[in-house]
Amino acid sequence: MPAFASASPYAAIGLDMGGSSIKYGMVDSEGKLVESTFSHAPTPAGAHPDAVAQAMADIVTGLQEQAGSDLAGVPVGVTVPGIVIGGVVHSAANIDSAWIGLDAVALIGGVLGREVSVLNDADAAGMAEVFAGAGSLDGRPRAGSTLVLTLGTGIGSAFFRDGLLFPNVEFGHLEIDGADAESRAAARVIREENLSWEQYVQRLQRYLAHVEFLCSPDLIVIGGAVSADHEKFMPQLKLRARIVPAQYNNAAGVLGAAHRAMNH
Repeated sequence: MPAFASASPYAAIGLDMGGSSIKYGMVDSEGKLVESTFSHAPTPAGAHPDAVAQAMADIVTGLQEQAGSDLAGVPVGVTVPGIVIGGVVHSAANIDSAWIGLDAVALIGGVLGREVSVLNDADAAGMAEVFAGAGSLDGRPRAGSTLVLTLGTGIGSAFFRDGLLFPNVEFGHLEIDGADAESRAAARVIREENLSWEQYVQRLQRYLAHVEFLCSPDLIVIGGAVSADHEKFMPQLKLRARIVPAQYNNAAGVLGAAHRAMNH
């Protein structure tokens, strides 16, 4: 990730909002996570925008107390589990419907009193991989097209061409065999339907082959907790694209959000 022009050792704060928790941390001028600052706080019940913005303000206040004057003026990147266009949220997954149509940049920026960037959570995870993880080469995005998929309760997706993000792609909601792709190939179905790895590979192969046909990626990065077991399913997948496990999982959203703030 490019350096941020600042005398502070901290370049940005990343806040990764989910339905149950807000992960957070600071990154240095090289875009690397300051491990001692990485943690999480509970998302307020119901995840109403006002309550979430205040919870984020409390987090930033805590980081400010930890870092002192070094954090003055440092920008903040925020992820939202929904479609984000120009800082306005257009959908809401597992959060209050009051987010829909909300200018999240204006709300959160006003409460925090800092420059704020807001982006989709899957896009943020993708940015972490493409700029500093499995989708990068020598600290730069790989040439060609890269698809980053997060397999968990649902399927998050982010698509890049030569490091350029095409925001808000929703490949998890493609129709596969008459059903929403997430209901067929998200990692949760392994447990919910008691699938063997062989059975899950068949589901994932069907889904990934369809996605590959639609966008022809050169590289597919698979994230989510299931990627820790990549040796149990990735070698069995037959795709033209190269497929690799994600480098970042738990901290991907924080890193990606911070990267957006650094380069806004």
